[in-house]
Amino acid sequence: MAFKKPNGGSPEAELELDRELPPAENDDQPGTPASANTADLQAELEKARTERAAFLDRAARLQAEFDNFRKRNAKETQDYREYALADALQSLLPILDSLDRALKTDAASLKDFHDGIELIDKQFHDALAKLGVQPIPAEGESFDPTLHQAIQMVDTSEVEDNHVIDELQRGYKLRERLLRPAMVRVARNPKGK
Repeated sequence: MAFKKPNGGSPEAELELDRELPPAENDDQPGTPASANTADLQAELEKARTERAAFLDRAARLQAEFDNFRKRNAKETQDYREYALADALQSLLPILDSLDRALKTDAASLKDFHDGIELIDKQFHDALAKLGVQPIPAEGESFDPTLHQAIQMVDTSEVEDNHVIDELQRGYKLRERLLRPAMVRVARNPKGK
């Protein structure tokens, strides 16, 4: 489209001066508003870069501190376990000594040997009790699947239905935690159903 001069052309083809874009500001000339704005932006960019570097450095230091904490905590936990195990073993060593002495002695009778073994058994149970280990009551108790493992169901009318007839292997708890369930035979009473 050709533009005509304002003095002799049609008004539609003339340039509309109020719709023209303003002239571009020259960024190369110092002292203009654009160069001041650019300097501010450069200063803000440099400040942001400095803050970013500081945050990255801080994050790296925190990560290193956390890694050191985790390693130190793992070592302390391992040390604690070893010392706890050492304490437990120290309480069991006298029982081992008693068993060794019992095996070396010449028992005058089978009863003397049996009595010695009973003492060692009591000593062992006492040591376990000091460590927090308790036997699970079973015989005559109501069957509890969280504490007992039923090996056999026996039809009988002598014992109440769903009660333990006898214990085949003793179960143990460490405080409230189950170490091993008691293996038991359980009564099944047809009259109790």
